[in-house]
Amino acid sequence: MRFTLNGKPVAVDAPPMKRLLDVLREECGLTGTKEGCGEGECGACTVLLDGAPVNSCLVPVAHAEGAKVTTIEGLRGHDKLQRAFVTEGGAQCGICTPGFVVAASTLPRGASLEAVQEGLAGNLCRCTGYAGIYRAVAAARGGGKSAKKKAKR
Repeated sequence: MRFTLNGKPVAVDAPPMKRLLDVLREECGLTGTKEGCGEGECGACTVLLDGAPVNSCLVPVAHAEGAKVTTIEGLRGHDKLQRAFVTEGGAQCGICTPGFVVAASTLPRGASLEAVQEGLAGNLCRCTGYAGIYRAVAAARGGGKSAKKKAKR
């Protein structure tokens, strides 16, 4: 399989139906993408496939053939978002955090709290509750004072 991974062309020798998640972790050595449930329910394994967030535990690596795959390690220009997860209390155990950050990176600047909630609906956190996560995204994406205020609840 040949695809672009975090901006660089790669070729991996893997069965076409092997999960993209496993190829990224095992063949490519990128362990930032986490397996939470293995069933596409939690979003911990979210990566970008041609710019769209997908659960890599559900995607056969064959679907990545010729595509652009971006993992948490390759996310560029979102340092503020990653820092906000720390400063706003959006991360606790860290298993879900890479998936949340990758999914949040696709949200438009100034997104309302409702848009953030909808955009992150495929990601679950079992530790922090969601207020810190929403605050982090609002702080980093310029969600405005009303979004930040609502997220504090």
